Amino acid sequence: MHNFSDTAEQILPEIERIGGRLGAAREAVGRVIFGQGAVVEETLITLLAGGHALLVGVPGLAKTKLVETLARVLGLDARRVQFTPDLMPADITGSEVLEENDAGRRSFRFIPGPIFCQLLMADEINRASPRTQSALLQAMQERQVSVAGQRHELPAPFHVLATQNPLEQEGTYPLPEAQLDRFLLQVDVGYPDREAERRMLFATTGATEDAVPAVLSAADLMAAQRLARRLPVGDNVVEAILTLVRAGRPEESPVEGLADLVAWGPGPRASQALMLAVRARALLQGRLAPSMEDVLALAAPVLRHRMALTFAARADGITVTDVIGRLTKPLE
Repeated sequence: MHNFSDTAEQILPEIERIGGRLGAAREAVGRVIFGQGAVVEETLITLLAGGHALLVGVPGLAKTKLVETLARVLGLDARRVQFTPDLMPADITGSEVLEENDAGRRSFRFIPGPIFCQLLMADEINRASPRTQSALLQAMQERQVSVAGQRHELPAPFHVLATQNPLEQEGTYPLPEAQLDRFLLQVDVGYPDREAERRMLFATTGATEDAVPAVLSAADLMAAQRLARRLPVGDNVVEAILTLVRAGRPEESPVEGLADLVAWGPGPRASQALMLAVRARALLQGRLAPSMEDVLALAAPVLRHRMALTFAARADGITVTDVIGRLTKPLE
């Protein structure tokens, strides 16, 4: 076992206690967000792993509602920023204003922007200019912002859940690879099934809507994040993560013909993301250690935004999901 200084007897009671509360949080979110069980699970895994998520889906699939609901259930201070082409970095990070006191002395005062929260929803992130996206990138990576040469620490915990519409092309600035790599998972949000949509019709068009309770607090979430990092990871799971990620790199992949399909593959951040995510998934389900099933379940959310297909592959109608399927086949 790797990275494991605790004995199972020491952390098992904590896993059962926190796992139970996380299960209650997941159930509370499910009472408001219908038919998106995988999306809720992957988003909670992202938060448990201390990361940021990119939610990709067409409008009207409750992406904004999911973030609002998670904030309430997890007891987090949340803000929302609608990204537009004219949004400036200062609209997110904040700015310094010149003030004059009663004695006539002038001084600058920093007014924090909406990024100073625990859960930031960056709505339609690809509609903002690269300059504004890069301001968010620093905050996501360093958990701080720099304004007029001064550094300002962001609250803890700090998470960004960004949404993106995959169909919208005009007036958008695709996220650069370096920024995509900062998102722990890419969560693809699909349409709900018929029964879930039927429940949604009644729940959202009536006179009242279900209110969700706060199940955890910010301190509870940070305790769960610390516990997730203490979960033991077996040698077979570590080797599976390394094999999977390295197989996605066209220069060294053992998968036949991959160099013709993949222009560039996942870097070491993908391995780190998968290692954190499998631990978080095990904790969310109340288990002591991650399994191969966790690796297979999280391969696509971890890898799909960290790989680019060649022009020839796209022309043949091959998708990143198809390629990830080839990579995971030897592990099944």
